[in-house]
Amino acid sequence: MSAGPHVAPSSLSPDSVPLPLRYFDCVLVLAFVPFGLLAGLPTAGVLVGAAAWIVQRVIGAMIEHKAADHPDPRAATMIQFAGGMLRPLALGITILAVGQLGEKEDGLMAALLVLVAFTVYLGLSFVFRPQRKSST
Repeated sequence: MSAGPHVAPSSLSPDSVPLPLRYFDCVLVLAFVPFGLLAGLPTAGVLVGAAAWIVQRVIGAMIEHKAADHPDPRAATMIQFAGGMLRPLALGITILAVGQLGEKEDGLMAALLVLVAFTVYLGLSFVFRPQRKSST
């Protein structure tokens, strides 16, 4: 059985994806906050987890923009690497802090919210990632 002609995936530029889809994880987090609070989930965990996720996404977008505009490719790679290491570290410290300063349930709620947001973000990054053209 023939599978038919091979069609190369089209290349998506980040700007071609509508803004609400690019940041769908943030949209979901913001939409969850009122429902989480009305459901009686740990308030500090919901608020801190949502704020931490959105802040780190904004910082990530700023880092990507700065790296893309940098004339030196090595420096641009270093900027992206540092951002890629420091953003999760800051998220982890924030989750630990809310769990220590508030109730343990607050820390758990913040961690679960960030985990779900990250899962959505990771899935979307695979869908909207620009495709490299293969030489084969």
